[in-house]
Amino acid sequence: MKSLISLWQTVSQDMGDLCGTSATLDVRTVKRRVKDEGVSFLTITLPDFCADLQKALHRGWVGPDLFQAFARRGSLPRFLGGFLDHVFDRRTGWLLDTPSSDCIYAIRQLTLLFGKISLECSDARKDKAINGYLTTEKELKSWDSRYAEREELSSAFQRVTMLLYGDVLATMDSDVHNGSLIPRHGPGSTADGLTGNGKYVQTEWPDRLEEWFPYLENALPSYRYHGMLDRVTFLSPRDERPVKVILVPKTLKTPRIIAIEPTAMQYAQQAAMERLVELLESDFALGRRSCFSGMLGFTDQEPNQFLAKKGSEDGVLATLDLSEASDRVSNQLVLDMFEPFHHINGLVQASRSRKALVNEKVVRLSKFASMGSALTFPVEAMVFLAIIFIAIEKQLNTRITRKIISSFRDEVRVYGDDIIVPVNYVSAVTRELENFGFRVNKGKSYWNGRFRESCGKDYYAGDDVSVVRCRSLIPTKRRDVQEIVSTVSLRNQMYLSGCWRTAKYLDGLLTELLRHFPAVLPESPALGRVSFLGYDTHKECSTLHRPLVKAWTVSEDPRDSRLDGPDALLKWFLKRGENPFVDRRHLERSGRPIALHINLGWISAT
Repeated sequence: MKSLISLWQTVSQDMGDLCGTSATLDVRTVKRRVKDEGVSFLTITLPDFCADLQKALHRGWVGPDLFQAFARRGSLPRFLGGFLDHVFDRRTGWLLDTPSSDCIYAIRQLTLLFGKISLECSDARKDKAINGYLTTEKELKSWDSRYAEREELSSAFQRVTMLLYGDVLATMDSDVHNGSLIPRHGPGSTADGLTGNGKYVQTEWPDRLEEWFPYLENALPSYRYHGMLDRVTFLSPRDERPVKVILVPKTLKTPRIIAIEPTAMQYAQQAAMERLVELLESDFALGRRSCFSGMLGFTDQEPNQFLAKKGSEDGVLATLDLSEASDRVSNQLVLDMFEPFHHINGLVQASRSRKALVNEKVVRLSKFASMGSALTFPVEAMVFLAIIFIAIEKQLNTRITRKIISSFRDEVRVYGDDIIVPVNYVSAVTRELENFGFRVNKGKSYWNGRFRESCGKDYYAGDDVSVVRCRSLIPTKRRDVQEIVSTVSLRNQMYLSGCWRTAKYLDGLLTELLRHFPAVLPESPALGRVSFLGYDTHKECSTLHRPLVKAWTVSEDPRDSRLDGPDALLKWFLKRGENPFVDRRHLERSGRPIALHINLGWISAT
């Protein structure tokens, strides 16, 4: 706890230097409240302070409903008052004509520093998250029944999705029919407990997947090995494994909910996802440019970040955030979207898990899929983009066309649930998203003022006010490998962002702990200090004549996972690209490592 407070104090000095103010009284407040409230002050209360700051920037003034956990002087909190006075008028609470972007950045950095630190939530907060998941499912079932009665809603959705994705889905439908999709295994856990190379030995296969993605063609190297069908158990829909709903750390306030899919389902989902994303991100389908070209993203966040910056500069574009986005995508919408394309619809539905195991209870799902399915991310983005253009069509009061869609190419962008739309259409888009069962998080959506955020980047009036976050506790011994790696990363991010005092403070902690902590280039595999002044050289490599430093590197205890025979041949057939496997021993070990270690040796500094 003391190390976190010391880190916050050092960061506050950097922020004070940047903004020409003092945070001495703020440090006293932090020490007192952490003593009274515990670590939750740093991890929950301070991030809530930042949320209120962003609401005030959006509104243009500080209302009495904001910053309620902090004492006031005038219209503003006393806490961080030296920074707030350069953003808002203390007497009236109104936003200044020229608020300081540096002070906005400083407040955000000081309040969000520990907002996503990797600590376990309380049991009460975990239970609340699970209950929220079940409540959302009930609400979705209720929405499904209302949607079935609103023919104009489903008709508009089917028409607009066909207009947007007809060419792409026709191409993919042919690919599914021809059996040209190539499956693959993801790196994560599976509901049936298979890990590493064990995933290539699949002994369970759903009956309904067999029609669209046959086991013999996809889970065995060739027809020659048809005798191996004896090892597989084909599961009826009633006997299928449900997805396993688990909680993983997100913030101390609330955990993230993901659903672990069975191996066979994930295997087929990856095949569909890879081809679907390739087609959606391609500028051309069936020989002509897609009308939505540039509006959907799955691998590159920079276009969203660029548009968010633009929106903060001219106020023309808004950034929208959805609550529980993936858990509110009804499978009925997905059925409507893919319904004209028999083969892709069959594969998508066959590879969708219909049940979830939640707190030892099996729940029938109305949602398409939770986070954990390989298809969740692209499918939800397709749904959101279609709803955006339904809203635009209603506001324009004219039937949408490909030409009209193309005219929004530099104004509409969807990356997962990060949405950017023109400010003039925010009300229509928000209303339409809610018609389709989604919830716009108005506390994290911005269309007024000059603050915008999207895909991990935050801007105010065109200035980058993104922050560096501390992701773990400060290490106290060399066995704390995860914490050491995280703290080295934190040190280097702080240095590159100009927080010199903080970088120096962390240098002292890490040097005392590691003894060897040299200056290296960012590309170096060593655990070292990034510096604008260059890198250290302790000696030269006798064979490659490159500079070497004595430093620590991270190594892994690989997971023993042996594979041979036809299953090893299958792995080779499924390999992407022409290059060999990175690990020569990939048939002996695979999957996430058992443990991490750090080792001292002579390492390249570049």
